[in-house]
Amino acid sequence: MLKYTAPMAAARSAPFRYGEVVALRYVTTGGRIEMCWPCRVVADGPELVALFIAAGSPYKAAPKKTAVEKRRQSRPPVPPDEYVWRTDTLRLTVPGRSHSVSLSWTRVDGRRRLLKYFVNMEEPLRRTPVGFDTQDHTLDIELTPELTWRWRDEDDLASHVAEGFYTEALAASARAEGESALEAIRRREHVCTNGWTEWSPPAEWKAAPFVDGWDTTPPTSWGRRQWAYGSDSW
Repeated sequence: MLKYTAPMAAARSAPFRYGEVVALRYVTTGGRIEMCWPCRVVADGPELVALFIAAGSPYKAAPKKTAVEKRRQSRPPVPPDEYVWRTDTLRLTVPGRSHSVSLSWTRVDGRRRLLKYFVNMEEPLRRTPVGFDTQDHTLDIELTPELTWRWRDEDDLASHVAEGFYTEALAASARAEGESALEAIRRREHVCTNGWTEWSPPAEWKAAPFVDGWDTTPPTSWGRRQWAYGSDSW
């Protein structure tokens, strides 16, 4: 099977403006764009990047695949399908850390209510000319508003190691990153517990369109990719 290898984009150094619409992209080791969301910038600084995805926003993705399916199935250079995001979501990332925490809200009897926290293990976030890039590391933690929690996709992480997509070192690092984030959240010392549960977007921040260049701006690459990933790319 032929593999698509995209040229790598130069990273952007200047911060994005409050309210600016940007592209959040999950990229892969093979230089493909795996998923993309249009987001509005809430904060973009050295201590926090906060991005808002409004309910009803379009997003691009391919159907979720296991590690075995990734090896067997075709791998298009950009996600082929478009879906609708269902919940208002605030995505918080501390620059340099290998996880993000998303807070999601729903409406019950007309009132806005926190639905969950979602810890996603991933590469450290990188700016691009059109937004931000990262690569998903499969392992997640889901927490209720009361901080009852559970791991997600542990078997899928192990499968990615077995299939040669991730190194053992990356899998161990992702687990340690999740444990560290979880402990900080449970102690209410994580940035996501610092008043963000009461945050709400401006009324005019409805579903945002995709920014021009989301699909043509070359992906960026993580500096530690040789340590993290196996010999096979996807």
